[in-house]
Amino acid sequence: MQKLKKLTLAIVNLALIALVAWFAWQAASDYIDNPWTRDGQVRGNVIQVAPRVTGMVTSIPIIDNQFVHAGDLLFEIDPEPFEIAIAQAKANLERAKISSRAAQIEFDRLKDIQAKDKGAVSQKDLNRREANYLQSLAEIDVAQETLRGARLNLGYTKVHAPVDGYVSNVDFQVGTQAVAYTPIVALVESDSFWVFGYFRENQIGRVRIGDPAEVTLMAYPDQPLKGTVESLGWGIAPSDGNTGVKLLPSIKPVFQWIRLAQRIPVRVRLDELPAGVELRFGLTASVMVMQQQ
Repeated sequence: MQKLKKLTLAIVNLALIALVAWFAWQAASDYIDNPWTRDGQVRGNVIQVAPRVTGMVTSIPIIDNQFVHAGDLLFEIDPEPFEIAIAQAKANLERAKISSRAAQIEFDRLKDIQAKDKGAVSQKDLNRREANYLQSLAEIDVAQETLRGARLNLGYTKVHAPVDGYVSNVDFQVGTQAVAYTPIVALVESDSFWVFGYFRENQIGRVRIGDPAEVTLMAYPDQPLKGTVESLGWGIAPSDGNTGVKLLPSIKPVFQWIRLAQRIPVRVRLDELPAGVELRFGLTASVMVMQQQ
């Protein structure tokens, strides 16, 4: 009886070991049958928000890492200099109109005189008056466009979010001198996230656009995400051949007994996220491309 119990226990143990080994093999087979990499990152569209005019920042109604909707005010630049520019442009436009009216009156007067007596006014004088009048009309156009530009610049003193997203790097304060077309804050678009998986070059031949993919984030190891291969990179920066000293190529030494595979970026579009998963730019990810049968 004792031997029978020992035999039964041994059989059960062997069965358990075989079952565990089978499950381990099944899990490992995914990594054998499918291209995968631990070298992946979450990426997204990052908009570098820059003012279109130069001036002192007078208001910042946002805080770092805040979510904003498209159209929300990010910061405001002192509008007073631009209001003055509008007033000056209006005065210049009015002056141009008055000058044009005077030039028209003079031109019309000479035309009337010539109509009554052709010899009283030379054609040269008439042409000169006509040119002055036409030039005055052009000056009105210039003044109108100057006024339009001044009004646009005033509107640019309020900088709004172009898309829904999360503001980042709010490290400026009221009183900061903002410079036109120089980025001052970043905006991470909330609906633009994707994953880049950097696969070894000897795996790329097995990856096709449209293949299903499984993404595991280090931040959420128990919630794998589903996705689809959207594109494969067509080029990477060379590691040598760049210009060095005296304009000669900079060539790195090659160790013949070690040949490291290059990494090619594969872009994965993510499906709908599970509840509780929040993507952030730069999160570490593992990516597996599932081979379609």
